[in-house]
Amino acid sequence: MKLVSFSPAGAAEVRVGALAGEHVVDFSAAGVEPWHDMVAFLEAGEQALDAARQAVANPPEQALVPLGEVRLRAPVPCPRKLFALAGNYYEHIKESRLAASTAKSSTPRVFMKPPSTTVCGPEDPVVISRYARAVDWEAELAVVVGKRCKYVPRGRAEEVIAGYTALNDVSERRLQVWEREETQEWDRFFDWLNGKWLDGFAPMGPCLVTPEEMPDLSQVRIQLRVNGEKKQDARAGQMILDVGAIIEYISAIVTLEPGDVISTGTPSGVGMASETFLKPGDVMEVEIEGIGVLRNPVVAEE
Repeated sequence: MKLVSFSPAGAAEVRVGALAGEHVVDFSAAGVEPWHDMVAFLEAGEQALDAARQAVANPPEQALVPLGEVRLRAPVPCPRKLFALAGNYYEHIKESRLAASTAKSSTPRVFMKPPSTTVCGPEDPVVISRYARAVDWEAELAVVVGKRCKYVPRGRAEEVIAGYTALNDVSERRLQVWEREETQEWDRFFDWLNGKWLDGFAPMGPCLVTPEEMPDLSQVRIQLRVNGEKKQDARAGQMILDVGAIIEYISAIVTLEPGDVISTGTPSGVGMASETFLKPGDVMEVEIEGIGVLRNPVVAEE
């Protein structure tokens, strides 16, 4: 299934449903328990998934809403936790000129983004902050957790995965809010980290694809275009640490919960490598095979 969070045209209310061709199956209208958001839906586990599959297989007419009459939101509009990986593709490490091990045994470099303020959905504008000087794109495959879990062996990671979506880990590369007389190494690290935190810097979508529709992640193609020009193009199989290893590592540190999102890192082709950064009027498109296109315009802060 391709699960979605959506709002009827002109409404602020967010509902849960699934894509069916050129329509959205509104689970509430289909008689499925009206889960108030995607996190609650995922928490309900197999009961909710079974009901959803039945609704998609045989949707009542009143539950079919044309795509043109809804606004798609981020599939998980407010994850409980939003993790992301830095340096998980060899070629991206090279282009970033980072002193980093590329060994399979290297420690995952995991950071977090504030979920309630960074996440936005398809077609939502990405705002260039007044402090922004070098805003960059990062197309990534993201994993959505479906079960509460801890200490997950990598070989059993698939048991806790609800599905996959696309995420754009938008980054301000030269953030400095206050002037400094002296810059220490830790200052540079936190400038990098804080540059990931700006409002709206985690576009997500357009849908959450359940695992049975993406059986071979290694072949999944990840692309990003700016104004129609291809900037990134890779396969998920090029990741240094695969999804199983990532879940094993993070779940050793913190309990994972339904609705947590883990973005698995970006391939080469980011703007920083060529000193090309986003500007108002640009349009970013992340396209992931089997998931679809996540499109976001770039605008100036008012």
